[in-house]
Formats: sequence, C-alpha cells, structure tokens
Amino acid sequence: MSLIIDRQLAWFFGGVLTALMVATLIGRMLLRTASTASSRATMVNLDARIKSWWVMTAVFAAAVLTGRLGAVILFAVVSFLALREFVTLTPTRRGDHRALFYGFFIGIPLQYYLVAINWYGFFSVLIPVYAFLFIPTRSVLSGDTEHFLGRIAEIQWGLMVCVYCVSHAPALLMLDIPGYAGQNAKLLLYLILVVQVSDVLQYVWGKLTGRHAIAPAVSPNKTVEGFVGGVLSATLLGTGLWPMTPFLPWQAAGMSLIITLMGFAGGLTMSAIKRDRGVKDFGTTIAGHGGILDRIDSLCFAAPVFFHLTRYFFTP
Repeated sequence: MSLIIDRQLAWFFGGVLTALMVATLIGRMLLRTASTASSRATMVNLDARIKSWWVMTAVFAAAVLTGRLGAVILFAVVSFLALREFVTLTPTRRGDHRALFYGFFIGIPLQYYLVAINWYGFFSVLIPVYAFLFIPTRSVLSGDTEHFLGRIAEIQWGLMVCVYCVSHAPALLMLDIPGYAGQNAKLLLYLILVVQVSDVLQYVWGKLTGRHAIAPAVSPNKTVEGFVGGVLSATLLGTGLWPMTPFLPWQAAGMSLIITLMGFAGGLTMSAIKRDRGVKDFGTTIAGHGGILDRIDSLCFAAPVFFHLTRYFFTP
C-alpha cells in the first residue's frame, strides 16, 4: 500500500473520528441542558446512539483493516444476526426448521466463502437460484402445507435481503478494477460512509425542517424535507470523496446519489415490514438503534446495486 493510499485512509478515519468526537460533545451538552422529561429522554437516546457508533466504527474499522478475511467474517456475522432477527418476526412452523437450519449454517457460510475465494459466478446465483429451489423442497418434505406459500416466501425473502444483498458489501473486495489494485477496501468504506451519513442526515434534516411526511402510513418520521436534505448532503459528501474511489467526480456524484436513493428505499421497505408486524425495531442488539437489521436496512438495498454498477462500468 503506497503512501498516498495510507494518507487517504488516515484522512478518512480521522474525519470519522472527528465527527464522532464533535457529536459526543454536542450530545453531552444537550443532555446537561435538557429541562423536561421528554427532552431528557430524547437526549439520553441520542447519547446511547453516539456511544454505539463509537463501538460500531471500531469494530468495522478493525475488520476492514485486517484484510478480506476480516471483512468477510464481520459481514457473515452481521448476516447471521440480521436473519435471526428477521425470522423471529415471521410465522414459521416445525416443518420449516430444517430448511432454516440449512439457511443459517450452510447457506450463510457458503455464500461468504464464495466471496472470500472470489468465485463470482457461484456467489451470484447460490441464493437466488439454488437456495430459492432448495428451501421449498426441504420444507415440503415435512408434509406441512398450512400457509406454505407465505412461510416459504418469507424465508426466501429473508435470505435474499439479510444474506445475499448484504454479502455484496464485502464482495466489493473481489472486483478487479484497472488502476485500483489493492485499494478495494476504500470502496467498501466509501459505500458504508455514504449510506450511513445519508441515514443520519435525513434524520437531522427531518428534525430541523421536516413538515411533510413522505409516507405517513409507513414511517411518519420520514419527511420530504429530511429526504431531500439528507440525500443531497450525502451525495455532496460522496462527490467530495472521489479521490479514494476509481470514479471521476461526476461519476462519484452519480454513484452517491444512487446509494442514497437505494438506501432510502431499503429503510422505507423495512419500516413497512416492522409496521406490518407491529414492532418498533427488529431487535435490541445495538443501544439506541434497535437491532442489527435496523442499522443495515439501507445497506441491504444499496450494496447490491452499487456492486453491480461498479462491476459493470469499471471492471474489464
């Protein structure tokens, strides 16, 4: 890794750490000045969110900087935990248990093993073709046909979103981009930062200027103003980070815009699932954020689209 690459990564992590320190100071100040019970509760939640961001940033940075294996293992664990949260909210029956066992303990390890060994051809079809056919076949052998179609569809959708879609994030490390050898970790960092900053800024812009709910029946807190402000701000950030990518500035702008739009679609879709199931969060794993799936809902939709656009336009 050359000096300029090291410098770019240093600037990247330095910027993230500075943002976290500023957020921590602001959060502590707001907590001390909160005068009502409701405002204090809001500030306590904000403080918990910021503390969780410190932990998540440290874990993610350690995994990515240890190389491909570290990133693959991290996202495999994330997929396992996310799928567990998803399945918890779906009405499975005893006849589905063996199919779920194969999904958790064969499907997830095999999908990420294919990422680790750069086998794109099998990686791209394992779940949408082979798991898609295997899951109903294994479940039907149990002889339980009650609500069969709904049960199987939910298991398949969970595998697609929590495993297949998420696995496209570390799969960025397998891309052979001319003139970008050895730098793919920065592309993964770029994706994660733009997705997460878009989420945060949509929330901030919504709190500051939000007046018109964009989908009130699904997520009343998501507003048109928050959506526009967050998407534009995150797109501007992504454009400014073009030197750490294989993109030209205008290409980085387009990619950032697509990432933010797909991230919004993912967040809104997951909100609809929670609304349908009558829950606020998918879990309680991350203090202040909910479950793992609550934190990666945007990534689920953004990662595969970003991966395939990059692969199509920037690899031989």
